[in-house]
Amino acid sequence: MTTDAHDLRPPSGTPGLPSGFRWGVSTSAFQIEGAAAEDGRTPSIWDTFSRVPGAVTGGDTADVACDHYHRMPEDVALVAGLGVDTYRFSVAWPRVQPGGRGPVNARGLDFYDRLVDALLSAGVDPWITLHHWDLPQELEDAGGWAERGTAHRFADYALLVFGRLHDRVTTWTTLNEPWCVATYGYAEGTHAPGRRDRAAAVRAVHHQLLAHGEAVTRMRAASTRDGGHTFGITLNPTPTLPHTPEAKEAAEEAEAFGIRMYLEPLLRGHYPDTVLARLGREGFALPVEPGDLEVISAPLDVLGVNYYFTETVRADGTPVRDGATTALGWPVTPSGLTDLLVRLHRDHPGVPIVITENGAAFADAHLPHDQDRVDFLRAHIEAVAAAHAQGVDVRGYFAWTLLDNFEWAHGYGPTFGLFSVDRATQERTPKRSALWYRDFLKSRAAPTA
Repeated sequence: MTTDAHDLRPPSGTPGLPSGFRWGVSTSAFQIEGAAAEDGRTPSIWDTFSRVPGAVTGGDTADVACDHYHRMPEDVALVAGLGVDTYRFSVAWPRVQPGGRGPVNARGLDFYDRLVDALLSAGVDPWITLHHWDLPQELEDAGGWAERGTAHRFADYALLVFGRLHDRVTTWTTLNEPWCVATYGYAEGTHAPGRRDRAAAVRAVHHQLLAHGEAVTRMRAASTRDGGHTFGITLNPTPTLPHTPEAKEAAEEAEAFGIRMYLEPLLRGHYPDTVLARLGREGFALPVEPGDLEVISAPLDVLGVNYYFTETVRADGTPVRDGATTALGWPVTPSGLTDLLVRLHRDHPGVPIVITENGAAFADAHLPHDQDRVDFLRAHIEAVAAAHAQGVDVRGYFAWTLLDNFEWAHGYGPTFGLFSVDRATQERTPKRSALWYRDFLKSRAAPTA
């Protein structure tokens, strides 16, 4: 099967992206690995949450997921076949350090050792995310991210993984989307661990950022390469626009708690005054101790940005949907990615940016045409190129995601993958978007006449 002429149309403006620009694809451990109780792995909060009646659509679990734990060589071949130079994946904390404390589980860490070697043999650079939401359940039982001790446990775990893989892995990301963990997991209860406790959510914000800073500090100190490792974090800074002038305050508050509350302590060493004032009026306080903000603001070598859409809100904060949307009802807003990147570069100059996730689920994803996803990827790559043309130091773009997988509280319904996965046979089939992405990257690598 080959793509047709329309599908082969490349994004416009991409020749302006530098030759060293990274092209990749991303996954997360819990969403694809399966093997939930094998080789010493213990339950994560998502194993527990997915068994709560009504918590996950269809009662789905990730016990098997995409069976990547057993099919890893096949999946590495899929990654390499796309022609990407980078594969971003996460390490499952409860697989590597059962219970979230104590010695390493050799069998669990051996899996990632094999994965890294397989990627390097295939000519693909491994990019590690240390935590993509699958907190060990035993740590949640002890208070989870609402407790300061979890930050120290995370740094211990990070050093265990770094100690084994740092000789072959250059780029290390600590956390993925801490906003989602704090908001969905602790404030709203729609994600694991399913708590509805605003005070716990506020503490979870600070302790995740503290975990990041302590882990980076300790990994950097342990690095045997003089400047040879890259350390960062991945955020999902969702821009919010007012639908009317009356909605300006609501939009600004959404951005204060969704963007500035994370970026400013990381990159400026303090929380925004507007956030502190609002929390104070509500009777909450961030659990900041002396020295915390210095740890949190440890220098970043890269900022990962996960971008899916730009939100528009009414004065009461409710979203407006008056244009194209994905199967999840998310707006399709590629120009918002350019605007976001330009703003990040303006407000926080000197920090290299990589788009660590960008993709979409569409209702016709199982059909061979898959044109909506092709158009989505093309438009967003064009948006990245437009930002680069305006001087933004953006150094990579990773498509989300490799495989149709366990999509958290949505179960297996939404399909973000470049490859479909037959849930009964685990057979992987490339979608038109996978072939388009492959052919686009191939066209970039071809010599110019």
